[in-house]
Amino acid sequence: MGTWDVGPFDNDTAADFGGDLDEAAAGEREGIVRSALTRVVDTAAYLEAPESEVAAAALVAAQCPGGEPADPFYGPEEPLPDLTGLRDLALQALDRIMTEPSELMDLWVESDGGPWRANIRRLQNVLLPQPSGEQLSLI
Repeated sequence: MGTWDVGPFDNDTAADFGGDLDEAAAGEREGIVRSALTRVVDTAAYLEAPESEVAAAALVAAQCPGGEPADPFYGPEEPLPDLTGLRDLALQALDRIMTEPSELMDLWVESDGGPWRANIRRLQNVLLPQPSGEQLSLI
């Protein structure tokens, strides 16, 4: 896996995922995101890095209040349907990525993973249901 930075789309697999979404028919895009998240959540054994992409969760978070837009270069260019119904699934996927056994977690422990973990926490915060008028923090 070629990784060049700590953001959700800063690796080869995530960039490919954005391209796959662009190539899919509009009616298939939600299912592709759902499948990517479900694969991560359903993996009880060692979670391989290419299966644990944060990109799908980031696309859901982008549509939530406080979410940041997908990467303009490596994220999908075509419009996505409303993904906010996948909010809980995306949060579960991020929780699984941050739980052993997880290759992504192992890889970032070997380097300066602090900024990567901070990005994951930021996505988790956006995906958490927010009480009206309050902002929660996982820190």
